[in-house]
Amino acid sequence: MRRSDNVTQVEAAHRKRTGVAAILIFLAIPAAIVLGFTLLRDRSYILVSWMILAMTVAPFFMVFEHRRPKAREIVLLAMMCALTVCTQLLCSVTVAIHAGTAIIIACGVALGPEAGFLIGSLSRFVLNFYEGQGPWTPWQMFCWGLLGFLAGLAFNRANVEKLNSRNFKIVLGPLLSIAFAILAAYVCYLLFPGDSRTFLGWRLYVFGAAGLLAGVLLQRERLPVDDVTLALFTFFTVFIVYGGLMNICAMVTAASIPGGNEISWRTMKLLYLSGVPYDAAHAGSAAIVNFIFGDKLIRKLERVKIKYGIYRA
Repeated sequence: MRRSDNVTQVEAAHRKRTGVAAILIFLAIPAAIVLGFTLLRDRSYILVSWMILAMTVAPFFMVFEHRRPKAREIVLLAMMCALTVCTQLLCSVTVAIHAGTAIIIACGVALGPEAGFLIGSLSRFVLNFYEGQGPWTPWQMFCWGLLGFLAGLAFNRANVEKLNSRNFKIVLGPLLSIAFAILAAYVCYLLFPGDSRTFLGWRLYVFGAAGLLAGVLLQRERLPVDDVTLALFTFFTVFIVYGGLMNICAMVTAASIPGGNEISWRTMKLLYLSGVPYDAAHAGSAAIVNFIFGDKLIRKLERVKIKYGIYRA
């Protein structure tokens, strides 16, 4: 078989894995979370967590569809999960920063979207045995995993030698899309304030998500792996994606408690308003960590992959 045929098969297998992972992440896993809330009323959140883990592992093991797995590949994943959990636990009792979130995004960039989702969801599941399991666990697993998956899709890892070579022309489109969306949110607030007393709140998340989606659709190239781009990506995705979803989680889980707030637009607006400071601190601290250490961690992981021949299929 010619080398070109092997390359074509590898690319086809990679597209197949990414497609399966996208279906599981954006359809099957949210359906499992909704099922856990509606039918089980969040009483069996551990069962839902195991369901998410099973769906998370499936795309990763498709890597081994045509070859036998190497122990070094599993060890690398386990090591990054352990590093994420230990780092986040250390930060929770020392400095209030979210280094675990930053590591997940760096892992997604270096190891690919499937591995990024696996590391994120598994790390959150293990971490909550120390920080507390609850109905929020499946949501946190999904959100951490989603950050790793999106990072693996967004960044270009084709040329290791070009790491940290800044190219602001590539990242300018998504940044302008988000900036225009936030400006549109402010104009909307000025024209139609409703009962809102401040611009901060749900508009930041909704319009920010629209700007992020527009940036993805307009982006023709993958993002360069440098400290500034990595920090900007970390801040916007953590604030918009993680913060936006976890605020919905807060409303849903509170509604399942006797005497808790009901699911309503008013409750959601209050949660989005109160969540802005925490989400901004979460996103900002993770962005700072990735600005300082992110590209260095990615370089180390790339060297490990090259040295031991990991994830070349």
